[in-house]
Amino acid sequence: MHRAVFLDRDGVINRAIVRKGKPYPPASLAELELLPGVPEALLRLHTAGFQLIIVTNQPDVARGTTTRTEVEAIHHGLQFGGAGRPPLHIDRFQVCYHDDSDGCNCRKPAPGLLLDAAREDDLDLTTSFMVGDRWRDIEAGRRAGCTTLFIDYGYDEAERSPPDARFRSLAEAADWILNDMRRATI
Repeated sequence: MHRAVFLDRDGVINRAIVRKGKPYPPASLAELELLPGVPEALLRLHTAGFQLIIVTNQPDVARGTTTRTEVEAIHHGLQFGGAGRPPLHIDRFQVCYHDDSDGCNCRKPAPGLLLDAAREDDLDLTTSFMVGDRWRDIEAGRRAGCTTLFIDYGYDEAERSPPDARFRSLAEAADWILNDMRRATI
């Protein structure tokens, strides 16, 4: 079985647009801005042998405020680069396009996106990590059996489930993951 690092998209890979203390996704590829240190952190994790899987809720599709085509364009831009952005080492995207009222098993905090990827890619969830910036990410990772890492931006949002570790950036979280991997082999 393989190990993975599951990553939320907005607020972990790219800058979330924060309005009144609440994070929102970029509306288009033109608004996409990578966070500092992300390409290097992903390369280090990829080089260490982790599968890198974006798991993201994109309810604005269900709400009619963006299109699936626009979300996929953002993912293509992240994976393959362009417009001054480097390509990122991302193995796959798992996307929930539903809203809370749809009651699906893929919308975080439900663990469906992680469980589906684990089945399809033969992943060991107990040795994998979930990195997110919202309580939904942490809860989904916990329910899937992953170690949960929280990137804390101080959003105006209640924390419902404590993470296993807390950081200020993906680069810090990647350092911790790689050190954890070294500790496990000693």
